[in-house]
Amino acid sequence: MECAIRAEAEERENAQLSPYACRSVDSRGRRRPEPECAIRTAFQRDRDRIIHCKAFRRLKHKTQVFLAPAGDHYRTRLTHVLEVSQIARTIAGALCLNEPLTEAIALGHDLGHTPFGHAGERVLNELNDEGFKHYLQSLRVVDILENKGAGLNLTHEVRNGILFHSKGREHILPNDPQGLPETLEGQVVRLADIIAYVNHDLDDALRAGVIGMEDVPASLIRLIGDTHSRRINTMVRDVICRTRAAGGGRLAMSGVIIEAIHTLRNFLFEKVYETFSVHDDFVKAKKVVRDLFAYLVDNPHCCGDDTCEIGASTPQRRATDFIAGMTDRFALNLYSEIFLPKPWSVL
Repeated sequence: MECAIRAEAEERENAQLSPYACRSVDSRGRRRPEPECAIRTAFQRDRDRIIHCKAFRRLKHKTQVFLAPAGDHYRTRLTHVLEVSQIARTIAGALCLNEPLTEAIALGHDLGHTPFGHAGERVLNELNDEGFKHYLQSLRVVDILENKGAGLNLTHEVRNGILFHSKGREHILPNDPQGLPETLEGQVVRLADIIAYVNHDLDDALRAGVIGMEDVPASLIRLIGDTHSRRINTMVRDVICRTRAAGGGRLAMSGVIIEAIHTLRNFLFEKVYETFSVHDDFVKAKKVVRDLFAYLVDNPHCCGDDTCEIGASTPQRRATDFIAGMTDRFALNLYSEIFLPKPWSVL
């Protein structure tokens, strides 16, 4: 009976999914062949492996926008990937795409993110001759660093979606498919990532008092909505309706909503990400990363085995893996332990 459960799920995929969806049976497979699960499809299995890995748990103490936030309601990297997953699954479901594949990519896309958000990433990029990108590190996490060097052995489609999810400040829906994930599910996650962060970063900035609603362009609020949920709903509905109207084989959005997202993203860079009150703490965080890197390169035995490759090719590689795997609080505590004096006490 168990053997039929996965087969039934695969049959449902074949019958119900869009012709543009990626079916589990059509996966290009894993880096190392292994027996199929009796119950779960290949993509369901990938999702579960990501949720149960240590790198996923550490996301709860990694910066999204505000460094090591003390408030209970500010986003962390973990809540970010959960919001991306929710938005991506809503879009994928409406377009009859493969939801477990979509969810696996969404939950795994930021596993390689550094402490202190993109500030930590920029420092590691400066310090490494080969550079550092969080999406490459995310792939390194699932391929090598988890399970003491064995990795998670994920399917090609999930790995590809993780690798190509990043977009920086580039086009939201580029005309050139080069650089996009191979699957439509991966492209949905890439778009959901943008929708999630422009909305939750605005919400957090308002909560923190960095900006007020009166600072947000009134024309933008009239167009996309005056609440967090309405803004997300406007963007998600636009993606779904425009893509379905265009035949469903390629993601589409109306020009006015794409422009609204660009406007909101530029507003956040100008009024939130690059303001002194937010940026100043990240200047200090960069020093923490630089000092830790220099110390760990000289003292590679101090790198923990759970977050870096044992027997890495160079001390720099080992230090990079270790720092990238740190949470904000771990990095700050380790910095304090190494570099700050401790009061002498005599009992």
